[in-house]
Amino acid sequence: MHAHTGQPCDSKFGRYLRAGVLAKSKVAPMSESAFLGFTIQGKKVRWTDKALADFKHRIKKLTARNWGVSMEYRLKKLGQYLRGWTGYFGISQYYRPVPELDEWIRRRIRMCYWKQWRWRRTKIKNLLALGVSLKSAIQHGVSSKSYWQMSRTPVINQALSNVWLQEQGLLSVKDLWCKAQGYMGRKRKTLSSEPTC
Repeated sequence: MHAHTGQPCDSKFGRYLRAGVLAKSKVAPMSESAFLGFTIQGKKVRWTDKALADFKHRIKKLTARNWGVSMEYRLKKLGQYLRGWTGYFGISQYYRPVPELDEWIRRRIRMCYWKQWRWRRTKIKNLLALGVSLKSAIQHGVSSKSYWQMSRTPVINQALSNVWLQEQGLLSVKDLWCKAQGYMGRKRKTLSSEPTC
């Protein structure tokens, strides 16, 4: 999409993509035709279900709690992948799953932090440092719930807030997608179903 007019880009790649999908649609419905990871539904270009599934599979590997690397390195590799993926698939005009992807990735990163802290004393200490009350820090620090369950609790979300995660280096899929679409840095009227970038 053009960064100033908000209209679909008429780039060589855009024309090539549309031509490829349209060519395949001659022997199958356009919504069932895929080309280079994209399809066209209605008048909009969107990534295919397989492309999204591959994305989630890769994210799971980069946020696997048993990957024995530092959080700094993990966030660096995750950021590289997110930039590359949105740099290619960011031309997709399918916004609906984008906020959900952000929330899912944040939860997986919170899970990784909780796993990395490991010991009860470390968990309690870090929660206190992040502004959690002593009572809540102890309750959560000694909890026997799984790492995934803990990553969803209000206290963990308060301590490892979206802002805090961003400060640690976690990128936002929504921000990257909005930038690719040309929404960043300009005001535009949006419908309730459209992104507020």
